[in-house]
Amino acid sequence: MKDEIILAIESSCDETACAILKNGTELLSNIVSSQINVHTAFGGVVPEVASRLHVENISYVISSALEKAGVTMDDVDAVTYTQGPGLIGSLHVGVLAAKTLGFVYHKPLVPVHHLAGHIYANEYIAPLRFPLLALVVSGGHTELIRMEDDMKFDCVGTTHDDAIGEAYDKVARVLGLGYPGGPKIDKLAKEGKPVYALPKVHTDHPLDFSFSGLKSAVIQSLGRLERHGEELNKADMAASFQEAALNEITGRVREAIELYHPKHFVMAGGVAANSRLRELITAECESHPDMTYTIPPMWCCTDNAAMIAKAGWHAYKLGVRGDLYDSPDPGLELESFEPSKEDA
Repeated sequence: MKDEIILAIESSCDETACAILKNGTELLSNIVSSQINVHTAFGGVVPEVASRLHVENISYVISSALEKAGVTMDDVDAVTYTQGPGLIGSLHVGVLAAKTLGFVYHKPLVPVHHLAGHIYANEYIAPLRFPLLALVVSGGHTELIRMEDDMKFDCVGTTHDDAIGEAYDKVARVLGLGYPGGPKIDKLAKEGKPVYALPKVHTDHPLDFSFSGLKSAVIQSLGRLERHGEELNKADMAASFQEAALNEITGRVREAIELYHPKHFVMAGGVAANSRLRELITAECESHPDMTYTIPPMWCCTDNAAMIAKAGWHAYKLGVRGDLYDSPDPGLELESFEPSKEDA
């Protein structure tokens, strides 16, 4: 029986990546060219810089992934790629590269939603079981996703304003910690205690999130301390913010589990690498012995093409196909992501 090989491309933000997956289970290569050192100097991702660096790196990561996997494009059965969401210039580079490979080598194209990739990254640890509940937490997203079956997504909770990762970056900036904010706050919080009083978030929907008010409360607290001539303990403020933000997430997860009774719970996205969130979610999941849960390893949390390959494999087997007229969509909604299908 012939092996089925998927080539995957990811370029939604500031990582240029390509991966090769065999038979849906064997990751032959996973090449990532990160731009974080460049964007750190600017205090955040600069879209124009990101897209230019993708142009410079895309051919290299593709050729490197093929070489490390020991395959050629003749061996590849399909090319899958991130169609959205993300930065429009960054997405364009990956989509155009995928369409070029598809056109030149006569390979079917399989568009994938970026968040689907984050969710399916958990399959490198264990098969997904349905019904499933996923917590997706990153710089651009904070969502609770319910899945009844493969590639069927229902968003049951979302943020009204800032994503959790965005809030981390903004708080880190006002504390003078630099970029990226998530790892810096997570590390500093270990040295402090949550002694600063911050408000509890209220939303109209019990499973929705809001972090803008929490970020503003941190800024206001800094202003009060300065006006009163009091010294700021950055470690305590980092711990206070982190506990407030992550307790909101954990509380929403608890409510969603009790409401939907999933067989499997997974975490996904860059903020899933946060050590304190991993502790809180593990403790919450352990209180539901009838539910399987997966906490992804660190390499599965950040953007990479291996996750796109996993989601792309499932989409490919379900008959999802793109074409040369497809365009990147920076605002692509997960629930509405329904590419055309052909008989699998």
